[in-house]
Order: sequence, then C-alpha cells, then structure tokens
Amino acid sequence: MSGSEERSTARVPTGVSGLDEMLGGGFPQGHVVLVAGLPGTGKTCLALGFLMAGIARGESGLFLSLEEEVPALLASARGFGWPADAAVEKKQLTVLRLDPKETKGNLHRIQSDLPKEIAGLGVRRIAVDSVSLLNMLSDDEPGRRATLFSLAAACRGSGATTLLTAEADPLHPGVSRDGLTEYVSDGVILLGYNQGSDGHKVGLSLRVLKMRRTAHLRSVQPYVIGPKGIEVDARAVDFGL
Repeated sequence: MSGSEERSTARVPTGVSGLDEMLGGGFPQGHVVLVAGLPGTGKTCLALGFLMAGIARGESGLFLSLEEEVPALLASARGFGWPADAAVEKKQLTVLRLDPKETKGNLHRIQSDLPKEIAGLGVRRIAVDSVSLLNMLSDDEPGRRATLFSLAAACRGSGATTLLTAEADPLHPGVSRDGLTEYVSDGVILLGYNQGSDGHKVGLSLRVLKMRRTAHLRSVQPYVIGPKGIEVDARAVDFGL
C-alpha cells in the first residue's frame, strides 16, 4: 500500500490515547478489529471505552453482549466514570444481550435478523463481547465457523467500525481460543501479561499484531487499567509480552 493510501484512510479514535498513537490516529473506518487476551486483561473495558469515546463525539453505538448481563455492564461503565446510563436513555447507546443458553433463537437471530437490526439502528460503532461464547451456539466446527462469519458480515455490512473481543488460548496466548476470529478480522490487538524472572505476573502489555490498510507501531507497549479505563504508554521501550 502506498503512503498516500494510508494517509487517506479515515480514522476512528479508539478512546485510548496511547493506542491511537500506535495506530496513527485510530482504527481505519469500517474495520472489524479483534481484541484478544486472557481473563483480566481489560477486553470488556476497552470495548466499552471504544463505544463511549464515540458517543462523546456524537456517534451512536451498539454493545452486543454474550457474557455480562446489562445491569453489570452499565455498572462497569459507571465505575470508570462513563455516562452509559444516560447514553442508553438518550438512545445513543444500545445494549443487546444474547444468552448463549438460548442456542436456536440466537443462531436464527445472528444469521437472519441481526443484519436488519443493526442496519435499523444506524450505529457508527459496534462492540461484541465476547465472540468466544459463540462456540456454545453450535455443536460442530462448520456451524461455529458459519455463525462467526455471519456475525462479522452483519457488522461489516452496516459500515460501522467494529471491535470484537475474544479469550486468548491459555496454552498459546498469542492467538484466540477459537483460532478463527483472526481470519475474519481486519485488525488484531493482543492484550497480555508480562512475567518477572520469578514467573509472577508483573504488568500488562499490548501489541497490534495486524491492521489492514494502515501503518502501525508493531512494538509491545505497557498499559494499565486505571480510573478512566485503559491507558497505553506508546512511548515506552518495547519490552515483550
């Protein structure tokens, strides 16, 4: 890709200043981006912050939850000082809950109804937390693959910029547990733990593994989950995951 093509790509700020710096201004508009990480690395926090950053800019958002119940999700947002409750009341933020236990209904919704629902909302940003639970909706590999591809197609077809979260494989934390989501995503961000010489976890680090149609910083950078959400130190020396 030429430099002029990279510069012309419209950017969608992530809500994380250090991450925006690593990406040259944010996610390319319309991208589907995977955020993978082990439990406790802040995947849901990043997803919520991404939507709330859009709402602050007048961009409506959709949070599709397969994990947390809506009250718990809104409570998490309040903990970071984000006005998610007000955004829901004003219809700037829509929260849809898909219970993984309702297998048949969810499969039909994702494959048939969801594209129309998303199009009707007219949102600019979408967060899906977490696609790892989609595996519970299908009994076989072809079914899981079809469900994931249908969901990604519905999000991409809406024109919204989408963030998908997924659990990393505990044995191979550099990839998602399902090993599929990377292939339907335009970008992949890995959240992980750093370990000291004694093997204990000593901090958190972030790496942009890929991001189509844009140049980006490829080093591993430290981050913290603070009172206002995730904060990435984009200028620290690369120190590895």
